[in-house]
Amino acid sequence: MKKLLFAAIVATLPFLTMAQISVTGTVTDNNQKSLPGATIKLKSQKTAVVSDANGNYTLSNLSAGKYVFSVSYVGYQTAEKAINLTESTTLNFSLNSQSFIADEVVVSATRASKNSATTFKNLNKDDLAKNNLGQDLPYLLNQTPSVVVSSDAGAGIGYTGIRIRGSDATRINVTINGIPLNDAESQGSYFINLPDLASSVDNIQIQRGVGTSTNGAGAFGASLNIQTTTRRDSAYAELNNTYGSYNTWKNSINVGTGLINNKFSFDGRLSRIKSDGYVDRASSNLKSFFVSGAYYGKKDLLRVNVFSGTEKTYQAWNGVDAETLKTDRRHNDFTYDNQTDNYQQDHYQLFYTRTLSDKLVANAALHYTYGRGYYEEFKDGETLADYGIAPLVIGGVTQTESDLVRRLWLDNDFYGATYSLNYTPKSNLNFTLGGAYNEYKGKHFDEVIWAQFANYEGSNSIRYRYNDNDAFKTDFNTFLRANYQIDKLSLFGDFQYRHVYYSYFGIDPSGKPGQQNATLDFFNPKAGLTYSFNEKSNVYASIAIGNKEPNRRDFTDSNINSRPKPERLTDFEAGYRTQFSNLSFGLNGFAMIYKDQLINTGKLNDVGGQTRQNVADSYRAGVEFDGRWQISKNLYWAATATFSRNKIKNFEEYLYDEVDGSLLVNNYSNTDISFSPSIIASSEINYTLLKNADIAFLSKYVGRQYLTNTSAKSESLSSFFVNDIRLRYNTSFAHVKNIGVSLLINNVFSTLYENNGASYPSLYGGELTRYNYYYPQATRNFLLSLSLKF
Repeated sequence: MKKLLFAAIVATLPFLTMAQISVTGTVTDNNQKSLPGATIKLKSQKTAVVSDANGNYTLSNLSAGKYVFSVSYVGYQTAEKAINLTESTTLNFSLNSQSFIADEVVVSATRASKNSATTFKNLNKDDLAKNNLGQDLPYLLNQTPSVVVSSDAGAGIGYTGIRIRGSDATRINVTINGIPLNDAESQGSYFINLPDLASSVDNIQIQRGVGTSTNGAGAFGASLNIQTTTRRDSAYAELNNTYGSYNTWKNSINVGTGLINNKFSFDGRLSRIKSDGYVDRASSNLKSFFVSGAYYGKKDLLRVNVFSGTEKTYQAWNGVDAETLKTDRRHNDFTYDNQTDNYQQDHYQLFYTRTLSDKLVANAALHYTYGRGYYEEFKDGETLADYGIAPLVIGGVTQTESDLVRRLWLDNDFYGATYSLNYTPKSNLNFTLGGAYNEYKGKHFDEVIWAQFANYEGSNSIRYRYNDNDAFKTDFNTFLRANYQIDKLSLFGDFQYRHVYYSYFGIDPSGKPGQQNATLDFFNPKAGLTYSFNEKSNVYASIAIGNKEPNRRDFTDSNINSRPKPERLTDFEAGYRTQFSNLSFGLNGFAMIYKDQLINTGKLNDVGGQTRQNVADSYRAGVEFDGRWQISKNLYWAATATFSRNKIKNFEEYLYDEVDGSLLVNNYSNTDISFSPSIIASSEINYTLLKNADIAFLSKYVGRQYLTNTSAKSESLSSFFVNDIRLRYNTSFAHVKNIGVSLLINNVFSTLYENNGASYPSLYGGELTRYNYYYPQATRNFLLSLSLKF
């Protein structure tokens, strides 16, 4: 039945006929100068084209009916025209220049464009809104190329993960308005700390590979450049409410003043998300707010953002062991009532842009992030000496072990400044000089808050702090980027220097604990070229070098002699992009050559994180496809596909016998990198049933993923093919501008699958055993949303 339904949907494609009406025109400024590269789109539809070198455009294959055309161009006011099409016609646009600096001017300075020698994917607010019914941000990116997402709780709410080309979150550089989001020590990005962030996002650019320096200093495996709320000219209010499976609720309100006196605007959002989770007790209680104010001057733009998120999540990071998975997919090892993770993160951002001349624009930003929280857990039969607690004598019996409850705390401050100068001496030449300086102060401390047997005397009283250490990290970078256009050939060069200093509590060469430090200097050059056949098609090629320091656990679990080396990546990208009136696609080839890559061993540490080790030589190489076909006015098909090889040339696995401490070394050659599937594909077939109603069939295929680097099928995640259905209807009534109803049915065929896992090797008395754990995902479930816009 599954195959028949899928075949039936695909079979509907041929009999839909192509319309024949076309609209042509020219886009100019108010001095009749042509504007090449202007975007012409039909409102409430995905159809869009770009004007050519003479400002001309054509939109073909349109049916008779009413349309609203919207034309936008950086530095100019967006123009709209409504038209009732009955036959082919000409529609020209004359755009007025902005009387103030627009947010788009700031954004475009940090983004790859259609002629950049970089592979990227842009998502706008409408793209995100289609699936923004409560799941975390990674799940809204699931249909983009080379992406694999995961969820501890199984339903996309709570702790979620994302990998791009097999690179995990520690190698995906995330910035919000150009400010780093990645944790300075663990290097991961935790979107759970900013629930419902997507409701305050205007657009996202995903760059795969090393990417550009303007997209973040730590760019390595991929980058997410997130731009939050930008100017909206009219006042608005929005109410969004979702209810779904597993007692899932999302409630949010968005309000904005629009542009006041052509100078000021204010926006705000308040959200909460609650869910019991698919896995037993894997509940989430999430809250957040976002406030932004801006001043728009003729030569100045000033914006202040304040946003915060709090989360309380019941832990589900152990996964389910292989035997239990057969009988109880929703099993959770944890049963203690308050086995929870609790965290709050506050963000403060200040941005200033100044147009110094028609050739020079300066941008500067200050930021501060304050994070604090803990996770609490019950531990049974712990040795008191490990916590610095003296044995307790009760009735003549000495108690050296005890059940206890502990809290592991993190209290950190992250602050700094970023800047850039954009200089355009000629129309075909521009320079960007930029950089940033950031400091991080992290306090790590742990305490016992209850124990079955505890010594209450002196420092060993209850709530005894048994571990207390601090970390300090500075990160400085500066870069110079140049672009030069020679007829149809565009060249760029990008040179970045980065300096990192890290002080942490670790292990000295003699094995004793103590404060340690590391200083690292990196040079990351990049270069590329693009040849444009015309305004709609080009080919490109680039080479980029990225270096990345180890994360906190890599440092703290080693001494200066055994410390892992930094990773080095040489990234080659080459591709072809084209756009027609009803078809657009990109084909990209990549080769990511690593030196000393830090790879996951498959074993988890005591807080659910992957442990890592260097491998001398490894690589990822493959080809990516990203395309969209507007089959007819009512039907489009978007698809992505990635085919890759992800190999380690030589891998040595080290196992220590728990009985006598002897060492076993297993050698592997040309083995697969863990969590790096060779095939990733997605499909979205969207059909407009009525004028304001559409149905979409979403599919995702992910090939086999190995839990370890041994290419052992017994230690892997099976490939999976999952399908969702999305229905949407929009209308208006009285003073309500839009009433939107959305239904998202996830995993419509109730496929049983796991998208994440772990493997623990154990050598005991010469006998090797591998214990596998998996993170099962929800079977058929739904999210039903009602949104009101005023």
